[in-house]
Amino acid sequence: MVVRVAGFVLLAAHLLLVAWIGLRPRDVAWVTAPNTIPLHGLRADLALGGAEAARLIGEGLLLLAPLGVLLPMADGRLHVSGWASLARTTAAGALVSLALELLQTAVPGQVVDVDSVLLNTTGVALAHLLLVPAGRTRLRRRWEGRRTPGQGSALPRNEGSQGATPTITRVPIAR
Repeated sequence: MVVRVAGFVLLAAHLLLVAWIGLRPRDVAWVTAPNTIPLHGLRADLALGGAEAARLIGEGLLLLAPLGVLLPMADGRLHVSGWASLARTTAAGALVSLALELLQTAVPGQVVDVDSVLLNTTGVALAHLLLVPAGRTRLRRRWEGRRTPGQGSALPRNEGSQGATPTITRVPIAR
Protein backbone atom coordinates (compact mmCIF):
# COMPACT_ATOMS: atom_id res chain seq x y z
CA MET A 1 0.00 0.00 0.00
CA VAL A 2 2.83 2.38 0.88
CA VAL A 3 4.53 1.64 -2.44
CA ARG A 4 1.34 2.50 -4.35
CA VAL A 5 0.84 5.79 -2.52
CA ALA A 6 4.48 6.75 -2.94
CA GLY A 7 4.33 5.79 -6.61
CA PHE A 8 1.22 7.87 -7.18
CA VAL A 9 2.65 10.94 -5.40
CA LEU A 10 5.97 10.68 -7.27
CA LEU A 11 4.10 10.14 -10.56
CA ALA A 12 2.01 13.28 -10.02
CA ALA A 13 5.11 15.30 -9.08
CA HIS A 14 7.02 14.07 -12.12
CA LEU A 15 4.14 14.84 -14.49
CA LEU A 16 3.88 18.35 -13.06
CA LEU A 17 7.62 18.84 -13.58
CA VAL A 18 7.41 17.55 -17.16
CA ALA A 19 4.46 19.85 -17.88
CA TRP A 20 6.37 22.81 -16.45
CA ILE A 21 9.47 21.98 -18.51
CA GLY A 22 7.64 21.17 -21.73
CA LEU A 23 4.92 23.79 -21.75
CA ARG A 24 6.86 26.94 -20.89
CA PRO A 25 6.84 29.57 -23.63
CA ARG A 26 10.20 30.28 -25.20
CA ASP A 27 11.39 33.73 -26.15
CA VAL A 28 13.00 33.10 -29.50
CA ALA A 29 13.41 35.26 -32.57
CA TRP A 30 12.45 32.40 -34.87
CA VAL A 31 10.86 28.98 -34.66
CA THR A 32 11.91 25.90 -36.59
CA ALA A 33 9.41 24.05 -38.73
CA PRO A 34 7.57 21.15 -37.11
CA ASN A 35 9.19 17.75 -37.60
CA THR A 36 6.57 15.25 -38.74
CA ILE A 37 8.97 12.84 -40.47
CA PRO A 38 10.11 10.03 -38.12
CA LEU A 39 13.88 9.93 -37.42
CA HIS A 40 14.51 13.11 -39.44
CA GLY A 41 15.29 15.12 -36.29
CA LEU A 42 17.54 12.36 -34.98
CA ARG A 43 19.59 12.48 -38.17
CA ALA A 44 19.90 16.23 -37.78
CA ASP A 45 20.97 15.78 -34.15
CA LEU A 46 23.62 13.24 -35.15
CA ALA A 47 24.94 15.67 -37.76
CA LEU A 48 25.73 18.16 -34.96
CA GLY A 49 28.51 15.98 -33.60
CA GLY A 50 28.92 13.32 -30.95
CA ALA A 51 28.67 15.30 -27.70
CA GLU A 52 25.78 17.53 -28.79
CA ALA A 53 23.92 14.58 -30.32
CA ALA A 54 24.39 12.53 -27.15
CA ARG A 55 23.05 15.41 -25.04
CA LEU A 56 19.97 15.97 -27.22
CA ILE A 57 19.15 12.27 -27.56
CA GLY A 58 19.78 11.71 -23.84
CA GLU A 59 17.38 14.54 -22.97
CA GLY A 60 14.72 12.92 -25.14
CA LEU A 61 15.25 9.51 -23.58
CA LEU A 62 15.36 10.73 -19.97
CA LEU A 63 12.45 13.21 -19.95
CA LEU A 64 9.71 10.61 -19.43
CA ALA A 65 11.90 7.64 -18.42
CA PRO A 66 10.76 7.80 -14.76
CA LEU A 67 7.27 6.88 -15.96
CA GLY A 68 8.66 3.44 -16.80
CA VAL A 69 9.09 2.84 -13.07
CA LEU A 70 6.46 5.13 -11.55
CA LEU A 71 3.47 3.80 -13.52
CA PRO A 72 3.96 0.17 -12.39
CA MET A 73 4.78 1.44 -8.90
CA ALA A 74 1.49 3.36 -8.74
CA ASP A 75 -0.32 0.27 -10.04
CA GLY A 76 1.12 -1.75 -7.15
CA ARG A 77 0.63 -5.26 -8.53
CA LEU A 78 3.45 -7.71 -7.80
CA HIS A 79 2.12 -10.76 -9.64
CA VAL A 80 1.58 -9.62 -13.21
CA SER A 81 2.89 -10.68 -16.59
CA GLY A 82 6.11 -8.85 -17.40
CA TRP A 83 5.19 -8.40 -21.05
CA ALA A 84 1.71 -7.09 -20.23
CA SER A 85 3.20 -4.63 -17.75
CA LEU A 86 5.76 -3.48 -20.34
CA ALA A 87 3.05 -3.06 -22.98
CA ARG A 88 0.76 -1.08 -20.64
CA THR A 89 3.56 1.13 -19.38
CA THR A 90 4.98 1.81 -22.84
CA ALA A 91 1.53 2.61 -24.23
CA ALA A 92 0.82 4.99 -21.36
CA GLY A 93 4.21 6.63 -21.83
CA ALA A 94 3.53 7.07 -25.56
CA LEU A 95 0.15 8.66 -24.81
CA VAL A 96 1.66 11.06 -22.27
CA SER A 97 4.39 12.01 -24.75
CA LEU A 98 1.86 12.51 -27.54
CA ALA A 99 -0.34 14.64 -25.28
CA LEU A 100 2.67 16.76 -24.33
CA GLU A 101 3.57 17.29 -28.00
CA LEU A 102 0.01 18.20 -28.89
CA LEU A 103 -0.24 20.67 -26.00
CA GLN A 104 3.02 22.27 -27.13
CA THR A 105 1.33 23.41 -30.35
CA ALA A 106 -0.49 26.06 -28.32
CA VAL A 107 2.66 27.33 -26.58
CA PRO A 108 4.68 30.13 -28.22
CA GLY A 109 8.12 29.00 -29.31
CA GLN A 110 7.35 25.27 -29.04
CA VAL A 111 7.00 23.07 -32.12
CA VAL A 112 5.87 19.50 -32.70
CA ASP A 113 8.63 16.92 -33.08
CA VAL A 114 7.65 13.32 -33.78
CA ASP A 115 11.14 12.19 -32.76
CA SER A 116 10.45 13.47 -29.24
CA VAL A 117 7.53 11.07 -28.99
CA LEU A 118 9.72 8.20 -30.21
CA LEU A 119 12.59 9.04 -27.83
CA ASN A 120 10.30 9.58 -24.83
CA THR A 121 8.51 6.29 -25.45
CA THR A 122 11.82 4.45 -25.87
CA GLY A 123 13.05 5.97 -22.59
CA VAL A 124 9.93 4.75 -20.77
CA ALA A 125 10.35 1.23 -22.18
CA LEU A 126 14.08 1.07 -21.37
CA ALA A 127 13.56 2.27 -17.79
CA HIS A 128 10.81 -0.30 -17.34
CA LEU A 129 12.95 -3.13 -18.73
CA LEU A 130 15.99 -2.19 -16.65
CA LEU A 131 14.35 -1.60 -13.27
CA VAL A 132 10.84 -3.00 -12.87
CA PRO A 133 11.43 -6.79 -13.14
CA ALA A 134 14.22 -6.68 -10.53
CA GLY A 135 12.18 -4.40 -8.27
CA ARG A 136 9.12 -6.63 -8.45
CA THR A 137 11.21 -9.71 -7.70
CA ARG A 138 12.72 -8.01 -4.67
CA LEU A 139 9.32 -6.87 -3.38
CA ARG A 140 7.80 -10.33 -3.95
CA ARG A 141 10.59 -11.99 -1.93
CA ARG A 142 10.22 -9.46 0.85
CA TRP A 143 6.43 -9.87 0.87
CA GLU A 144 6.57 -13.68 0.93
CA GLY A 145 9.13 -13.60 3.74
CA ARG A 146 6.81 -11.50 5.92
CA ARG A 147 3.68 -13.58 5.39
CA THR A 148 2.55 -15.79 8.23
CA PRO A 149 0.93 -19.17 7.56
CA GLY A 150 -2.78 -18.19 7.66
CA GLN A 151 -2.40 -14.78 6.08
CA GLY A 152 -3.96 -14.66 2.69
CA SER A 153 -6.55 -17.35 3.36
CA ALA A 154 -10.22 -16.51 3.60
CA LEU A 155 -10.42 -17.71 7.21
CA PRO A 156 -9.45 -15.45 10.10
CA ARG A 157 -6.31 -16.60 11.93
CA ASN A 158 -8.01 -17.86 15.10
CA GLU A 159 -10.81 -19.78 13.37
CA GLY A 160 -10.43 -23.31 12.16
CA SER A 161 -12.54 -25.10 9.62
CA GLN A 162 -16.13 -25.70 10.71
CA GLY A 163 -16.62 -28.87 8.77
CA ALA A 164 -18.04 -29.71 5.39
CA THR A 165 -20.45 -27.40 3.65
CA PRO A 166 -24.02 -28.59 4.21
CA THR A 167 -25.92 -29.74 1.14
CA ILE A 168 -29.62 -29.53 0.49
CA THR A 169 -31.32 -32.57 -0.95
CA ARG A 170 -33.15 -32.04 -4.21
CA VAL A 171 -36.88 -32.10 -4.14
CA PRO A 172 -38.56 -32.91 -7.45
CA ILE A 173 -40.98 -30.36 -8.85
CA ALA A 174 -44.59 -31.56 -8.77
CA ARG A 175 -46.27 -31.88 -12.13
